[in-house]
Amino acid sequence: MGMSNKDSIRTLEPGQYLQGHPISLAVLDFGLFTVHANGRIIGIPGFLIETSAGEKVLIDTGFPAKYADDLEAASLEDNLGAFGEVLELTHRHQPAAQLALLGVEKEDLDFLVISHTHIDHVGNIGDFPGVPIIIGRDERALEKPIYWRGRQPLEWPDSQYLLVAEDFQLGPGLTILHTPGHTPGELAILLELPESGAILLTCDAISRESEIDEGCLDSVDVEGALFSARRILDLAKERNAFVIYGHGPAQWSELKKAPELYL
Repeated sequence: MGMSNKDSIRTLEPGQYLQGHPISLAVLDFGLFTVHANGRIIGIPGFLIETSAGEKVLIDTGFPAKYADDLEAASLEDNLGAFGEVLELTHRHQPAAQLALLGVEKEDLDFLVISHTHIDHVGNIGDFPGVPIIIGRDERALEKPIYWRGRQPLEWPDSQYLLVAEDFQLGPGLTILHTPGHTPGELAILLELPESGAILLTCDAISRESEIDEGCLDSVDVEGALFSARRILDLAKERNAFVIYGHGPAQWSELKKAPELYL
């Protein structure tokens, strides 16, 4: 990649960071969660994109490992029960185990994309030493990762950070979309696969298909979230893209999961 291992924080600049184009997408299963307020049962996804040059990009890192170690104790420590309950989360739902299903180790990764810093996406951010982290500029500008309702136990790990302040083509057929609203630096991803065609990973810019009609209320900037959500759905329509929502209850059971691939 021609990039130094020296710790740094810099805004993504025009240029080609990946040499190959996407050839596969794996949906990683980071667990199952239920929301108390509405009984909605949601999957916790991560993603791995591999390119024709053998490059590998991980998107998000799931809940912290302490939830796999002791689910009850971790939930109590974070007061997670005020919002919902983790239904399924073991060590097999952690990044290392999910990557192993694909024959991939952490050391094989070229980039880690953090879509945003809520607990179910950022929990293992410190477990990838030497892997550059792509994150929204305004998200990284926060003193600590957001985590969960005022609880901020995580520190920013020493790493090379590449900051996204606008849509950016990471490589041929792979675009990081700047979609602030749900959080200050929310990101989404648009990729093109040889057989499946265009796929939009909305992440929590659109957590479920009904969220826009509901008003994107679970956002730090509701107006901004609605703008971002509508914009990326317009992009998906233009590209005839398959849309994978951040936490679509009905969609989760229908998605292929690792080790199966979208090609």
